[in-house]
Amino acid sequence: MTARRLLMLGPPGAGKGTQALRLLKKLGVPQISTGDMLREAVASDSPVGREARSYMEAGKLVPDEVVIGVARERLAQPDCADGFILDGFPRTVAQAEALDEILEELGCALESCVALDVDEDALVERLLRRAQIEGRSDDNEETIRTRMQEYRSKTAPLIDHYRRAGVLVEVDGLGEIAEISRRIEEAIGA
Repeated sequence: MTARRLLMLGPPGAGKGTQALRLLKKLGVPQISTGDMLREAVASDSPVGREARSYMEAGKLVPDEVVIGVARERLAQPDCADGFILDGFPRTVAQAEALDEILEELGCALESCVALDVDEDALVERLLRRAQIEGRSDDNEETIRTRMQEYRSKTAPLIDHYRRAGVLVEVDGLGEIAEISRRIEEAIGA
């Protein structure tokens, strides 16, 4: 059986978004990128967007209550009824527990957590290249290293959370995009 309710997990720059986009074409389910939603809020200059901007520019994670509210609304939308690919949420154990509650309320469960494993130095190099190409002011070496530390302390514990839940699959995130996609598809039965 192919998993259709997925979470992409990995440090910043691991390729979660790239792989989620490839999977959504294959599975026909929406990608839910919290990062994109937060960047849209920042661009709109709404109160929550201004709050999110201060955290993002400092390389810090946006507080749980803001992200959980955004995710709750998004997962309840009709296009998520047959599945979804989460990219960037949850980022903390508290968010993972909130996600479990949200999915229970919706009458479904996470089927697979795909954890991309990539060396930190390779990620820093990858993110600095992306910053140049995309002109992203939030990606400089100092903020990247801060985000890596945030990931190690707050997000990496999710690996154990999803391992205990029995839905974790670990995938080598280094190599050509197509090869990584093949590894992921094999791991989720696609």
